[in-house]
Amino acid sequence: MADRWLVIGLGNPGPEYEKTRHNIGQLVLDQLCGGNKFSSHKSRMEICEVKCGEQTLVLAKSRGYMNETGGPAKALLDFYKIEPTQVIAVHDELDLPFNALRIKQGGGDNGHNGLKSLTASFSTADYFRIRMGIGRPIGDQDPADFVLKPFSKEERKDLGEFIAQGADAITALVLTGMDKAQTAFNS
Repeated sequence: MADRWLVIGLGNPGPEYEKTRHNIGQLVLDQLCGGNKFSSHKSRMEICEVKCGEQTLVLAKSRGYMNETGGPAKALLDFYKIEPTQVIAVHDELDLPFNALRIKQGGGDNGHNGLKSLTASFSTADYFRIRMGIGRPIGDQDPADFVLKPFSKEERKDLGEFIAQGADAITALVLTGMDKAQTAFNS
């Protein structure tokens, strides 16, 4: 098993997106960083390294928009000599209800532009995903608008616990492997 993982929190930069559903991946990384600061890296990513048992997690948030994450993420893979099979992408998932989480490896992008960008840049979809459920909009609201809105008042009551669960799922995946992590966290 490799001793270093790249964990990418998908989202958009800037304060206007910081607390939106689309940025839940970055919120999970903020939790996992444990109060340490992210610093600029030449890859155009903000990174924070943390220990997870004997493993090192390179937590990464893009300074660009989600659909441009692949290039900077690939630059980090090359810099740290990490294989795509040691990458975990944490992202919002419309097809799961809010507060539901799924761990998987590989598969399609289901229309998610951040995953499309990563898959194209890595030339493979064989990386891990922590799918953080945000639910679908009610009525005829455009999903693209929905993901860029802040969490509802009702959702915010459980958001802290949900974000902590995402951080715990990453830790479990790294320390115990996918099968045990899926058993523990796939709700």
